[in-house]
Amino acid sequence: MDQKDKIELNDIWPQERDFIFRPDRLKYVRRLKNDENCVFCSVVEAKVPSENNLCIYKSEQVHILLNKYPYNTGHLLVVPNKHIGSMFDLDDSDYLEMMKAVRFASKLLTKVYGVKGLNVGVNHGKVAGAGIPDHLHWHVIPRWFGDTNFFPVIAETKVLPETLEQTWNKLYPAVTKLLEEKGGKL
Repeated sequence: MDQKDKIELNDIWPQERDFIFRPDRLKYVRRLKNDENCVFCSVVEAKVPSENNLCIYKSEQVHILLNKYPYNTGHLLVVPNKHIGSMFDLDDSDYLEMMKAVRFASKLLTKVYGVKGLNVGVNHGKVAGAGIPDHLHWHVIPRWFGDTNFFPVIAETKVLPETLEQTWNKLYPAVTKLLEEKGGKL
């Protein structure tokens, strides 16, 4: 092989990455934070949606909240009020309400942010990537032309154009308006 045809390992790896340091995230990643309660159950126990618990909608069966570690601005989680880790354990009524809430969250993001697409999904079980495997939750992630595809969003640095506070302040009032348009139902 000619010397000029050799590819140096440094030419292709390691890939240069940007980093944002978040030492508070280490507790979550390593499970050093020893909460007695499930983070989602804590939101269920709260009387009303609030910016403090990131909840924008609450009913007897389901709640919708902002993801504390969003992949994109407006990343929502749809969570059953029951502490259940498997969708197979949801009764038909709860499952139907979950799916209505996923659709509602999708419509909300489309109206408020004018999104051009959505990633909607569930990491069902720890091996599937569920960060909180004991409490089922669906992700609803807004997407726009010009943002990156899903994998690079989680693999590299993502700059979000607004804070969680700003997102909550946009979405929470919009929930009431959208519910009124829909006759008070999801």
